[in-house]
Amino acid sequence: MAADYQRCAELIRQADGLLVTAGAGIGVDSGLPDFRGPQGFWGAYPALGRARIAFEQIANPAAFRSRPRLAWGFYGHRLQLYRRTLPHEGFQILRRIGDGLPHGCFVFTSNVDGQFQAAGFAAERISECHGSIHHLQCSDGCEDEQCGIWPADDFAPELDEEQCLLTSDLPLCPRCQQIARPNILMFGDWGWRSERSDAQANRLQTWLHQVKHLLVIEVGAGTAIPTARRMGERLPGRLIRINPTEPQLPAGKGVSITAGGLVALRAIAAALA
Repeated sequence: MAADYQRCAELIRQADGLLVTAGAGIGVDSGLPDFRGPQGFWGAYPALGRARIAFEQIANPAAFRSRPRLAWGFYGHRLQLYRRTLPHEGFQILRRIGDGLPHGCFVFTSNVDGQFQAAGFAAERISECHGSIHHLQCSDGCEDEQCGIWPADDFAPELDEEQCLLTSDLPLCPRCQQIARPNILMFGDWGWRSERSDAQANRLQTWLHQVKHLLVIEVGAGTAIPTARRMGERLPGRLIRINPTEPQLPAGKGVSITAGGLVALRAIAAALA
């Protein structure tokens, strides 16, 4: 694979802007769970496994109406987990690569965990296409522009992790006092407020118009939810795809690396040096 990493280094040297596209797999090296099938999900949340509640059922706005403490038990646990997780070294490698290019770096991610912000990437250079768990919205379709989407900074969930239940007060919309939910695009979701993500997407498009020699480095984006994967494939420019299980790449598009994110990014950094 040494030749592949040298080819990656060549593509980086030829680029004037880096777009990082990332799926759930990039967080595995930081210790975050990657829900692969129902058994992987139920292993992380045994209370939901005992009740035979699938990921698609709890990651669903209907759960906040029918079982709000269970829904917030799941999302509250994830919020706590993401707040205390330190991004792995690979994030800094990507930052350094981007900092060395004339137009710098932009991030497009389907993750909602805020790990790129935690790693020091500029917030105005991140596009979170599925929203962010670190922001809240009303679960009742509240249309008030003053509180349509707000930071979750003041929400400190207390949990019964054995039962996957929120034991502290439910977060409420400051306008109508209905239950708040994460500002995340869920399954079967017609109530997601996309204004924040739309503004991020517009900034990404403005940046892309400035870049003449684009390089995309994709890390951990699989085919189950292929949003980030498709972004890199449809854009002009070259693509480095890093994926240990689904590395397939369209012919002539770039370089495919069959490895985990941190291992591959360290090898790319060594090739650049």
